[in-house]
Amino acid sequence: MSTARRRVVATAAAVLGGTLLLASCGGSDSGSSDGKTLRLWHYEAPDSAMGVAWNEAIKEFERTHPGVRVEFEEKGFEQIQKTAPMVLNSGDAPDLMEYNKGNATAGLLSRQGLLTDLTAEVTKRGWDKKISAGVRTTSQYDTNGVMGSGNWYGVPNYAEYTMVFYNKDLFEKHGVEEPTTFDELTAAMDTFVDKGVTPLANAGAEYIAHQYLYQLALSKADRSWVDSYELYKGRTDFRDAAWTYGAETFADWVKKGYISEKSSSLKAEDAGVSFIQGKFPILFSGSWWYGRFKAENKFEWGTFLWPGSNMTLGSGGNLWVVPKGAKNKELAYDFIDITMSEKIQNLLGNKGAVPVAADASAITDPQAKALIDDFNTLAGRDGLAFYPDWPVPGFYDVLVAETQKLINGSAKPGEYLDALQEAYDKGVPKT
Repeated sequence: MSTARRRVVATAAAVLGGTLLLASCGGSDSGSSDGKTLRLWHYEAPDSAMGVAWNEAIKEFERTHPGVRVEFEEKGFEQIQKTAPMVLNSGDAPDLMEYNKGNATAGLLSRQGLLTDLTAEVTKRGWDKKISAGVRTTSQYDTNGVMGSGNWYGVPNYAEYTMVFYNKDLFEKHGVEEPTTFDELTAAMDTFVDKGVTPLANAGAEYIAHQYLYQLALSKADRSWVDSYELYKGRTDFRDAAWTYGAETFADWVKKGYISEKSSSLKAEDAGVSFIQGKFPILFSGSWWYGRFKAENKFEWGTFLWPGSNMTLGSGGNLWVVPKGAKNKELAYDFIDITMSEKIQNLLGNKGAVPVAADASAITDPQAKALIDDFNTLAGRDGLAFYPDWPVPGFYDVLVAETQKLINGSAKPGEYLDALQEAYDKGVPKT
């Protein structure tokens, strides 16, 4: 969450920031290497599937490690995104941390020597046997920090992808059927606009806006296009047919009223809450919202894959990384192992996440089964296209700023694409 993620943690994390959430936090033992403390950072909301599962993993860890305590600090996604290089290069690094995957994030830190090479541990503990090829892409990085090959610097224990969330009650109220094609989707949005309803919840100040645009581009793209963009397996031309279609269509959607011009300054949390409050009939975003919507939505809702596209945003989930300067690495490895256990994986699945090593027969919730089935459909057709901010360091901020200009009309699609080209070309590793 996307990549830019860009995750559903703003409610708790933005307020709590660096607050320690469990007992026995802080104090003189912080950073201790006595083997009695595991310092853990992650940015999943407490009521999300991952937040519930990681909390259970903490309990399991403390049960199986008598005398060892967990110091858990909940951080915001943006907070970790911006400060990780500085923190990991200091004496205040945690033992284990959730971090965003991709060349611009985990890849960059691996290249800078700030992460522990986990390859031997991955083999020893059999994590590589539990993680499919498509999911492990974001776990391995070469010497240039490019994902897909090389050593393991992170371990994902869930997967994620984007989908269309829709409010069935609003659809019924306005006489709109669930769309099964792209033309039906745009026709549905026209109907909502005609009735004075802005169809799409959006957030220009964070990842949601540029993920809409990337999805539009993906509807005209294929795997080689994605590999050129994300893995540098060819030249990326932002004036090609796919990127041009994405930018022009997105700008057109703003003009048509599918997307509000006022959404330029909104954050992902604003978009998610507005959907929860029933203010918008549609939100295109990731499976990381699923558990929260299941807990908080007071209306009938459903999901479907973006129509008319074989590809959508998605990948293995965020990574557990072990900072190079971690004081208690063995404890960190043990905690990762617990999150990869069948017990925690099954819990993830039943709470609305996409586990990587669950027992399929143990997933009993019908909505959760549908979520996992759609992911398997995408994976089966090689339809996971990663996230648009991944290719080069700093590209997330560029995408946010430039997409805001499309929303408020201060830039034309061509100017937008040229700005992306310039920033991308500066960041691509020179070979």
